[in-house]
Amino acid sequence: MTHAQLHPAFRTGVIFGVVVIFLMLIGFATTAAQLLGALLGNMTFPLVNLLFLLGLVGLWGGAMGVRSAEAAISAPQAAPAAKTDTANAALVCGLMTGGMTGLLVAGLVFVVSILHARGANIRACLYALSPETIQLLSLGLPPAAAALAHLGLQLLSGIAGALLGRAVSLRGDHWQRRLSASRQLVRRRLASSASQPKIAHVWANRRLRRPLLCCSGLALVLLLPLVLGQYWNYNLGTIGIYVVLGLGLNVVVGLAGLLDLGYVAFFAIGAYTMALLTAPEPHHLQWSFWIALPIAVCLAALTGVLLGIPVLRLRGDYLAIVTLGFGEIIGILSRSDMLAPFSGGPLGVRGIAGPTLLGRTFSSQRDFLYLIVLSVLLTIFVTSRLRNSRVGRAWLAMADDETVSRAMGLNTLKYKLLAFGIGAAFAGLGGALFAARNQFTGPEDQTLMVSINVLALIIVGGTGSVPGIIIGALVLKGLPEMLRPLENYRLLAFGALLVVMIIWKPTGLWPPAKRRLESREVAEAFSDAEITTTEDKLKQ
Repeated sequence: MTHAQLHPAFRTGVIFGVVVIFLMLIGFATTAAQLLGALLGNMTFPLVNLLFLLGLVGLWGGAMGVRSAEAAISAPQAAPAAKTDTANAALVCGLMTGGMTGLLVAGLVFVVSILHARGANIRACLYALSPETIQLLSLGLPPAAAALAHLGLQLLSGIAGALLGRAVSLRGDHWQRRLSASRQLVRRRLASSASQPKIAHVWANRRLRRPLLCCSGLALVLLLPLVLGQYWNYNLGTIGIYVVLGLGLNVVVGLAGLLDLGYVAFFAIGAYTMALLTAPEPHHLQWSFWIALPIAVCLAALTGVLLGIPVLRLRGDYLAIVTLGFGEIIGILSRSDMLAPFSGGPLGVRGIAGPTLLGRTFSSQRDFLYLIVLSVLLTIFVTSRLRNSRVGRAWLAMADDETVSRAMGLNTLKYKLLAFGIGAAFAGLGGALFAARNQFTGPEDQTLMVSINVLALIIVGGTGSVPGIIIGALVLKGLPEMLRPLENYRLLAFGALLVVMIIWKPTGLWPPAKRRLESREVAEAFSDAEITTTEDKLKQ
């Protein structure tokens, strides 16, 4: 074994060890073990669930260690003697990765167990490490025995993961060729099938394929609420509202290139406008939902324009800080006792009226879900038309290079105000729907997390992509409902997900076509540069 193989495995082991220690200190390891036990139907033995979880982490670490070692020794600048392909190399990589992870984890368990045995109040500094959690992490053993058990577990799982990763790597090319051949065979049979010529013709036609997929998706959305209960209809409605908010913020961030961290302010304006105009208190207006809805949208848009006039001359971080401050001002005003006679203060506004159509009141979550789906479709139509219009092209040019756009005669301030106003209007629409559906709105509904959630779903889904925003809303608002035990780690999950997206999918899960093309061109340029560099080195 050479240094080129050992160093990547050593580094991978240290990274996995630090991550496991961090997850143990915040209590996430035991929570994930409980979730795994619930998934496997084994809640009686939490110790077994924890060992199984740590074993999976060790397998992953061993596989990543041997993979990083292979990447290092297969590089063009690696020495020919380092390019070995034996099971012994994978075994040593697994030992190195698992050993480093095990040493770090064993050290933490040993120190924590010793302190706990001597009566130290560890929870005063680390709240998640309760006596029960420490007893679980120490496996019910003395400190030295617990440390050795964790070290042995990580060593064995690291070796197994390295051997498994090596076997998968050796068979990867074979299975990839078989999969590619099978895919080509299916395509040829579908194209030459005499029994399905119309299906093949329709699927090959892009103009027919898109409407077919859209109609299928729309039919699924319209029929799905009929078979779901109130709970899932409510959650789908929340996802739809965040899709509306995401599409509105996408106009500001994705198209115009303006970073707005105070988006929740326009959401609050729409919600409170709907509440104050339709609720019996505090103003006793009790207007119709259909009258209050356009007023809420227009008032939010007007607020966006008025805010944009003084602040849109700023750029980048300065604009983000100013909009963040505006959002916090709106939040403070909504919690203020001074404005309680006007807006309800910290108690909020109750009894918000819902829509009535043809004498029928929207009383169930299914009715509201259909209204939210209609709003999503309207928002998608408007934003798509704007993107493909002259205004959308001006936004994209401004986002690419504002200085050049201004030099070409583009009135950037006008288009910024237009983007801010349209984005704020969609935020007002989302806020009005949210307040009417819940029949209540208050300061706890308009926090900074709303802006962070909407911005995160745009980044995760794909900036500037309508399907990406829908996928981002499903990931960030739908998955937490399925993973309720991890609710306390929502911020941690957001941060980890954003880091993963930046590393592996910087353009999002579903980037727009232009960005996919740009990413491919950049990758090809880097590949050509690497080939040229390698050829120059070989000539030398």
